[in-house]
Amino acid sequence: MFFGTFTPKLDDKGRLTLPAKFRDDLADGLMVVKGQDHSLAVYPRDEFLVRARKATATSRSNPKARAFLRNLAASADEQELDSQGRVSLSANHRTYAGLNKECVVIGNVDFIEIWDAQAWEAYSAEHEEDFSEADDEAFAEFL
Repeated sequence: MFFGTFTPKLDDKGRLTLPAKFRDDLADGLMVVKGQDHSLAVYPRDEFLVRARKATATSRSNPKARAFLRNLAASADEQELDSQGRVSLSANHRTYAGLNKECVVIGNVDFIEIWDAQAWEAYSAEHEEDFSEADDEAFAEFL
């Protein structure tokens, strides 16, 4: 499971060092895909495959489902961490997420998100009240 907020820097070759505490869960491979809100999502390879198979159960006659599946599959980049715990982010992924040097890596329970630092700061500020006002039954354990 992935928890916490970290601020690694993207190097000149497009590599980002992931937090040491995340690396064991990614040792068997990982998938980098476009995430929501112009972030990148990093899944353990096996977790991604389970989710992708579930996603294919949606109706292919639904245009939004088709678009989602196409974008998900087209953006998927299978990788392994290098010896220093880095992941290589493609130029397309960096452009999509607006990544420059300053990044934020957050744990999102069963996957990781990579954000441009300024975009994360703006998103966090905009959605602080959403967190404070959460009242869904799914969150009852925490409220």
